[in-house]
Amino acid sequence: MALSIAYLGPPGTYTEQATVFYANWLTKSTGVEASLCPYSTISQSLHAVADGKAQMAVVPVENSIEGSVTMTLDTLWQLDSLQIQLALVLPIVHTLISCASSLDKIKTVYSHPQALAQCQGWLQRFLPSVQIIPSNSTTEALERLEQETTTAAIASSRAAQLYNLPILASGINDYPENCTRFWVVSQGEAIAEYQPSKVPTSHTSLAFSMPANTPGALVKPLQIFAQLGINLSRIESRPTKRSLGEYLFFMDLEADAKEAQMQSALAELTIHTEILKILGAYNVLPIAAVT
Repeated sequence: MALSIAYLGPPGTYTEQATVFYANWLTKSTGVEASLCPYSTISQSLHAVADGKAQMAVVPVENSIEGSVTMTLDTLWQLDSLQIQLALVLPIVHTLISCASSLDKIKTVYSHPQALAQCQGWLQRFLPSVQIIPSNSTTEALERLEQETTTAAIASSRAAQLYNLPILASGINDYPENCTRFWVVSQGEAIAEYQPSKVPTSHTSLAFSMPANTPGALVKPLQIFAQLGINLSRIESRPTKRSLGEYLFFMDLEADAKEAQMQSALAELTIHTEILKILGAYNVLPIAAVT
């Protein structure tokens, strides 16, 4: 039976592109076949795994220009059963897709908020008067473009090919070194059998809340890792949604959670935190650029 992988659809999104890459890599590495299941939102794709409707999900977590994808972080905090199995890094090249005859005919541009933000300089320069409308994904608006010839969408060149739509401009992201990191997520160790080998992992991600908002409260957890020589590659705060001024902290660490140093750090960390969640230990797999 094929392994089902949930992702932010419809087909043609960057998340689908990362998911296709992962599915192909999984088949080559382990012989396991995968079927892709699109969902309308990131949260829905993660809930599909938590509810047993899919075995895995591929979700965006961080963009090199616009930072973290907060829906992914917030949903992972809420769903206790999910664990990160792998990270994928995908180069992002945005295109402007439209049936308009030229740029000056365009009145409306749709895309995911992240894509719109990554192209805001280009939009201001070449389409300063258009209406910008956020959508659930980069491909959600593509089906309307043939009927609405003054409408455009920002998506990938692969999406334009899938929907057989013309590209008016390519490489419109404001910074060329644009990439997005995705996490492959499953329920706990349920899919350990699908991993190609038992190699040590390079990263551990965790999240925690603090027992009280007091001076130096965050310094103590940070000192634990500093004293043990464990490098932090990312730290970010998110509201607890309980009270204004209360935060959760998400950390990515360059270490394997099973190493003795990390085990010592995590044991000490529990003393200084209210709730501590280990989101997963994993390796990072780069994806070659697709043009």
